[in-house]
Amino acid sequence: MASEAGTARRDAVSSAGAKTPAQMYAYAVGGVLLLVGLLGFAADSAFDTGQGIDGGKLLGIFEVNGIHNLVHIASGLLLLAVAPKRATARYGVIAFGLVYGLVTLIGLIDGRDVLGLIPVNPADNVLHIALTAGALLAGFLSPADDARTTRDNQRTVG
Repeated sequence: MASEAGTARRDAVSSAGAKTPAQMYAYAVGGVLLLVGLLGFAADSAFDTGQGIDGGKLLGIFEVNGIHNLVHIASGLLLLAVAPKRATARYGVIAFGLVYGLVTLIGLIDGRDVLGLIPVNPADNVLHIALTAGALLAGFLSPADDARTTRDNQRTVG
């Protein structure tokens, strides 16, 4: 009996630092989006709007402008904010995926910009598809609460 309790305790301790797919996605993509948003201002910091807006090229591929950069920064901060807790990471990453899915659809339909605010090109669209798919996959593969189940099906909170 004592060895079972010890095993359960070790399982709980070893899984204490385990991150869900949503948390890993939120930390990784959130950090990258924040960095890309900041670096994007070096490529183009203009806040032009309207039909046919052209942004600067980030990494020579992705079309950005000041508004696009702010969206990346806000998206990154949102993902980093929801990442620490399992439940918030799951729901935040799913919400992120749904919103980026909508942005992707608008970008694919229009082909040049999103609502006359954010310039996009085919590379942006492919990236937005990947971000959407990754977010939805990570979100739906993650548990819905902050309780963890150990190997012996004992629930711990953390």
